[in-house]
Amino acid sequence: MLLSETDMSKPNDLVQGTLDLLLLKILALEPLHGWAISLRLKSISGDVLQVSEGSLYPALHKLEQEGWITAEWKQTENNRRAKFYSLTHLGRRQLESETANWQRLSTAISNVVRLSET
Repeated sequence: MLLSETDMSKPNDLVQGTLDLLLLKILALEPLHGWAISLRLKSISGDVLQVSEGSLYPALHKLEQEGWITAEWKQTENNRRAKFYSLTHLGRRQLESETANWQRLSTAISNVVRLSET
C-alpha cells in the first residue's frame, strides 16, 4: 500500500493503482531486491511515497506471474541472499503502455483541477 508521508494512516487509492507502474519504472533502471526497491521509491519521491512489505511482495509476485519481471537469487552488498528483480522485454512493453495511460490520466486530472472557479 502506498502512503503519503502527510497521512500515513490512510492509503491514497489513486497512487495505490499506480504501484505496478512505479515498480516497473524502478526496475527499468536496474535489477534490485525488494528492500532496495522500497528505499528507491521513497528516495525518488522525496519521502512522499513508500510501500509496505505487505503490498510490495505480493505486487512483485503478481508482476512475475504476468511475465513482466523475473527474479533471481543473488548476494546483496551486505553478503545476504536476496531475490533480485529484473524487467523483462514484455515488462518493458507493459511499462510503456502503463506510462502512456498514466500520462493521459494525469493530464485529464490536471485539466479538471486547473478549471477556473467563476
